[in-house]
Amino acid sequence: MKHRIVVLGAGYAGAITAGRLAKRLHRDDVEITLVNADPEFVERVRMHQLASGQDLPARPLRDVFAGTGVQVRIARVTAVDVDRKTVDLTGENIGYDTLVYALGSTIADYGVPGVAEHAYNVAGKQAALRLRARLNELRPGETALIVGGGLTSIEVAAEIAEARPDLEVAIAARGGVGDWLDEKAQRYLRGAFERFGITVHEHADVTQVTANGVVTRSGQHIPAQMTVWTAGFTVHPIAAATTLAVSDSGRIVVDATLRSVSHPDVYAVGDAAHAEGVGGKPLRMGCATATPMAWQGADAIAARLTGRKVPDAPIGYASQCISLGRRDGIVQKVTADDQPTSKVAMGRMGARIKELICASAAWSISHPTMMLPSRRRHLVAIGDVEPQFVTR
Repeated sequence: MKHRIVVLGAGYAGAITAGRLAKRLHRDDVEITLVNADPEFVERVRMHQLASGQDLPARPLRDVFAGTGVQVRIARVTAVDVDRKTVDLTGENIGYDTLVYALGSTIADYGVPGVAEHAYNVAGKQAALRLRARLNELRPGETALIVGGGLTSIEVAAEIAEARPDLEVAIAARGGVGDWLDEKAQRYLRGAFERFGITVHEHADVTQVTANGVVTRSGQHIPAQMTVWTAGFTVHPIAAATTLAVSDSGRIVVDATLRSVSHPDVYAVGDAAHAEGVGGKPLRMGCATATPMAWQGADAIAARLTGRKVPDAPIGYASQCISLGRRDGIVQKVTADDQPTSKVAMGRMGARIKELICASAAWSISHPTMMLPSRRRHLVAIGDVEPQFVTR
């Protein structure tokens, strides 16, 4: 009987995990199933490009994983029972021996009234396409307001400002915008806002979204014909509805090997995982952490099943990348614990580096069998974990 590995979610973390497992484990011993609601891999880091009118290449998951041994199941996950080791999908139920939970995240509205009714977002492909359609309806001189002060907010604002220079583009942020960057990078960012004509409202805590703008905690009304909500992300509630140990935000609490601290047959990678990085702080959500978490999680699963040393080194950071339209950008080098350094690439060089990183990530997912040498090993008997396999 084959060991059943089910990977939930085919974003960066899930897709990379599935591909890496296929390269590490022998097909005679395992059955790897990748479950995703969308039939295509979605480059989430490019949703601001899709929203602004650019078309992205289609990457059907069944084509991506053809010949790898990974079975792709197009279905929506509705529930997980970690005690019975089953997953409920739309219309069916499947079992697993090892589960990789990589369902990612969606927008967090923090209970702010009007977000669901009046705001657009770029949390997924369909959301970005809805924003794109609304953007095309805006008339010259009308205002597009982006709520939030993080990487996504900056990229969305710059992309819209570049694609539609006839619009008024503004950002409203609870705190500062880009204030985590090195001082040199902050100055460059402010200059980019000026070049694009982007108005920045800092320390503007939005408490309500309306059909014609937002209201801040101070009572200020910031008018806008279109509001884009990029104020934060949260995980899907599926994990919190199980008996898994989860954080206050609903992320699955894992150890250094990305294994659930409460259920040893469950691993979590990407935004859905609450993992401590270098320095002991929880890793933030994003592509920058999704990829190394996928590597570590896949290698830990393969190591445990094949009787090899399990990797458990803490995951660190390397850089923060911000695209400012298609021809400008900032790449901020950071320490392993995510503190900015004085090393910054800006302008066209920053844009080229950011594009290279994004393109490389997409290429690695589109070519899962080409990223690593094939070292497919047989499973071994380890205590009571895999009693049906013998050492080869």
